[in-house]
Amino acid sequence: MTSISEQSRPQPIADVVPAGRMSGSEQPVLHIPDSGFTLRAWRSADAPALAAAWQDPAIRQWNRPPTGGVEQARERIARYARRWRTEEAASWAIARTEDDSILGSVALGDMDLRHGIAEYIYWVLPAARGAGAALRVTSRVAEWAFHDLGLHRLELTHGVANTASCRVAEKAGFRLEGTKRSAALHADGWHDMHLHARVQGDV
Repeated sequence: MTSISEQSRPQPIADVVPAGRMSGSEQPVLHIPDSGFTLRAWRSADAPALAAAWQDPAIRQWNRPPTGGVEQARERIARYARRWRTEEAASWAIARTEDDSILGSVALGDMDLRHGIAEYIYWVLPAARGAGAALRVTSRVAEWAFHDLGLHRLELTHGVANTASCRVAEKAGFRLEGTKRSAALHADGWHDMHLHARVQGDV
């Protein structure tokens, strides 16, 4: 028979995503039908392409990529793999299906499986801009995060002046929740950031 004290004892809240769901499996390849590109794990051989992407003016304007060369890119790729195994992040290369060339990057960072949240991060190279690639990638990764991994909330932030990212976020179902004042340091100073979010069940 359960005592009154046992009945009133607070019950533990289960983790939203059980530990081991990522580390216990290989990082999946995410296909996007009729898109011309595939999302796959980064490989050491991608280091020259990643290092070159870090020099792209638009990527440098809205992100804070490293300034190093191929060796630093190779170290970053190894870190991507480690962070999958430690369930801290999931990073994919956006690769052209036809020749496997790199078109961009997409990641879920600052993962907290216990609370079911992560931050969405992406960039695309000029060859993939203006053709809806960012929107399709964003939607596909959100589908995996909610339905396969089981996260509850994804957050996406971008500079208020980055109107292209704002359009992508809204079209992908990330609702604008507010403005974080002076929240990110870019090369030209501190920027206000829009905070968008999408939660499990949003249409």
